[in-house]
Amino acid sequence: MLTWATSAAHPGRANEDFVGAVPGAVVIVDGAGITGAEDICRHGTAWYAHRLGTILLARLSLAGAGRTRPDLAEVLAAAIEEVTDAHRDECRVTDPSSPCGTVGVLRVADGRVDHLLLGDSVVVLDLVEGPPHVVEDRREPDTARPFREALSGVAEGTPEHARVLEEARTVFRSRRNQPGGFWVAKDDGSVVAEAVTGSDDVKTLRGAVVLSNGASRVVDRFGLLTWAQLPTHDPDDLIRMVREAERAGGVDADDATVACWRW
Repeated sequence: MLTWATSAAHPGRANEDFVGAVPGAVVIVDGAGITGAEDICRHGTAWYAHRLGTILLARLSLAGAGRTRPDLAEVLAAAIEEVTDAHRDECRVTDPSSPCGTVGVLRVADGRVDHLLLGDSVVVLDLVEGPPHVVEDRREPDTARPFREALSGVAEGTPEHARVLEEARTVFRSRRNQPGGFWVAKDDGSVVAEAVTGSDDVKTLRGAVVLSNGASRVVDRFGLLTWAQLPTHDPDDLIRMVREAERAGGVDADDATVACWRW
């Protein structure tokens, strides 16, 4: 059984996460971008995430109709190129601040469970024996850590905080899709060479969960659950826990998306 839930960070704002499924596959895209960048891309982050997710699902559906199980990275690369072609003539797609997104894919086919991560989404594989296998790519949060530490020492609302924040954002964006930085879906399909992928015998798993980083904070930021406990909760329940923790801790909300697959 496949269930999912998604929640915008703030009521009335566009949800920049995407989740959807076709027979045998589920996809999450967590869009990233900056406000006020209409001169770079007139479409915006939510458009990018939803367009990429829709194209990726369509390609996975077509691939699933064939006799062979195509490589997930190859399917994603083609989807990135297709969405880039859809707006390269009217938007500055190669600008460091143009919309991008992290991607998480689960596919069940031919007795195998395949997964792919590009960026800081998380896949939790619920093993029949032993603790869950948590698949994550720490390059983006590791790249961001020094900037967060620099900001923590400056009072919010001050000119100095604004200056440090803008400098941090500029440097952080410059490390996107660069060696020594981190990798996300954006304008060049070749980034899939940096994706984290794997495949397991379906019989070794009870199920799997894929989460955007706004939802995985129920474990990796708030510590409300362990990774072993997470697969026993429904997606709506996980997002509710995240929202309650954000409000209680005065933490900025983030779009949150969870897809749980149990078999």
